Amino acid sequence: MNPATAPALREALVAAGFTYDGVAELLGARAHDALARNETSPGLARTRGGSPLETLVRLFLLQTTVTLEDAERALPGLVDRLAVDGLVARSVGEVAARLDCRPYAASHGTGDDDVDLWVVSDLTPGLDGGPHRVGTDHVLGISPASTSLAQLTLREEVGSALDLGTGCGVQALHLARHSGRVVATDVNARALAVTRFNAALNGVDVDVRDGSFFEPVRGERFDLIATNPPFVISPATGERLVYRDSGLPGDRVVEDIVRTAPRHLNPGGWCQVLANWVIQRDRPWDERLAGWLPEGHDALVVQREVLDPASYVELWLKDAGLHGSPDYLSRYDTWLSWFDDQGIEAVGFGWINLHEAGTSDGRTELLSWPYDVEQPIAEAIGAWGDAVRADVGLDDHLQLRPDVVQETHGPVGAEDPETIVLRQQVGFRRARTVDTVEAALAGTCDGDLSVGQILDALAVLLDLDAAEVRTSYLPAVQDLVRQSFLTR
Repeated sequence: MNPATAPALREALVAAGFTYDGVAELLGARAHDALARNETSPGLARTRGGSPLETLVRLFLLQTTVTLEDAERALPGLVDRLAVDGLVARSVGEVAARLDCRPYAASHGTGDDDVDLWVVSDLTPGLDGGPHRVGTDHVLGISPASTSLAQLTLREEVGSALDLGTGCGVQALHLARHSGRVVATDVNARALAVTRFNAALNGVDVDVRDGSFFEPVRGERFDLIATNPPFVISPATGERLVYRDSGLPGDRVVEDIVRTAPRHLNPGGWCQVLANWVIQRDRPWDERLAGWLPEGHDALVVQREVLDPASYVELWLKDAGLHGSPDYLSRYDTWLSWFDDQGIEAVGFGWINLHEAGTSDGRTELLSWPYDVEQPIAEAIGAWGDAVRADVGLDDHLQLRPDVVQETHGPVGAEDPETIVLRQQVGFRRARTVDTVEAALAGTCDGDLSVGQILDALAVLLDLDAAEVRTSYLPAVQDLVRQSFLTR
């Protein structure tokens, strides 16, 4: 792939209106949703007019052949060059895609308008139930995992950023919007070529380097590291798919990244990891992961999902296109037996966020949170980083976050509720069960009175000892601040 071709291709894509919104409008909701399910028939029915946009959708997204005449009209002067670069294949009268070129709307949830990007990758396997098998060096395109990491990654302006295990480079494209310098690494030579092309296609500078994990950036530090590593946990007895299989045992790849990343963070820097981890029999998941976390760093670990071994094996065998293959059952049995031998009860999926806070006492929170969150979640993670070190005193003036609501539960007509819950409506949407004093304090926090004044007033109102109320409830106030129910 020749990055020199990319600017002309971008010009043709823009001229045709080949953007995320343009494609969505052309296809309509039914065909667009069907394509997301890898079904092309509704889309083919919507793109028969021969316009440049319809041709590009049929060529790259629906993966059907188009006439040479239509291709040259949609990609003027480019068909032969793209054929040489390996993006398309040309016959006497037809053109077919050899790689996927997909419009992508990059949104960071900061109030800015979405930015139109284009991402080249290998063709989407399994369209319309067709063959799903991919090569060992397959370059995955935009996926739910890559979208999750993009929503997770902090978007403040930084001087330097690292996309560790870049794949097709989509994280590097995001990082380039708010980083002075971006480095992207991978061991897959095809992925590196695709990333270089995608950087040129989107007009950004990315320093693309070949090598395993942190080896290409030995001795360097960054303000932000984002990584969706090859985290699939398997016995490594089958064909290795580089985009998902590290070759290391168990969840060692994630552990190594978490332990090594601090050596590559500038003061105040963050490392954000999308990961799987082993949940062992008779050992809490958070106890095990807590042992990975580096001293002197704040860490927020969020377990978003838990899969039992059978569900996990089925998921990744199907991902590899092995469902229904002659050796499917033997692979299934081997993988499941390996889980049993390793004492693996389940597999967790979630986020690991490390913050170089510049102190010797790291603050950590390991949270099991399978509930809906507001996306992108990055802003809430940044708020956690600010709040987790908040030391609240009696003289502080606090405010209840405006999205927090109170829920009460109990028998109808009862004088007092059995439980009171404070619930956030944005961010993590945390819920916290509180007692009457905490609920009253939260409701009174409008920035006017200090924490001490509010607690003293509540002690008088409830006929409690003021000193005891201060001692008992100041830690709860601190928790309310660190969990972002109250702000300064």
